[in-house]
Amino acid sequence: MRGRIAWTVGVALLVGCAGTSYFQSGSETLFGQRGARVWVKGPWPAVHPSADVDEVIDQLCPAVMALDRAKERDYGQEYCGLIYSLGSGEYYASWPSPLGRTTLVGADLHRKSCIVPFAVRDDRGSPSTLADFHSHPWFPSGMSQEDRWSQSQRWTLRVQFDSGCTVTKLVPYKGEARPGEVYLRQGKAWKLIGYIHEADKDTGFITPVED
Repeated sequence: MRGRIAWTVGVALLVGCAGTSYFQSGSETLFGQRGARVWVKGPWPAVHPSADVDEVIDQLCPAVMALDRAKERDYGQEYCGLIYSLGSGEYYASWPSPLGRTTLVGADLHRKSCIVPFAVRDDRGSPSTLADFHSHPWFPSGMSQEDRWSQSQRWTLRVQFDSGCTVTKLVPYKGEARPGEVYLRQGKAWKLIGYIHEADKDTGFITPVED
């Protein structure tokens, strides 16, 4: 019940601060940018902590999709954040950042992106980052090639979800002599759907797993 109350309060805070006010106040208190690097504040009260990182991951999409323009497709907004620990055995989610850039793709289409945070700031201790997460404002929309290639991997895990809350996880194994693994969340389990072989890590090409 305590975690449920925290989730409700957190979403209410974000909805109340949505739009321009959220972007303006958030850029000063919840997230910010120094040069090319974005930082985010933690923890995000919309996602209650857990010793099971999957329980944290399962809360992310509903919470993010409550944010301003998170489901508005071509007019939408991507959000990026981090999953981290403080050494106590529990994992936390940071506040999500909307900081990024919009790239013109066609005459009327723009590709949305948010900058993956470089660090999370938590006044309670020194965070250790396990994963980054980001949203896509479309459905269906899986991990893009840019999401998968080696140069964009910084942490042990990458989590991505679309506006329909289809959740994908990449275990990149960057710098290791083993293929990366791509998983799809199905209920409370992860289904392995593809490998990114060592020769393909630079491009992010997925070799599907045959059922």
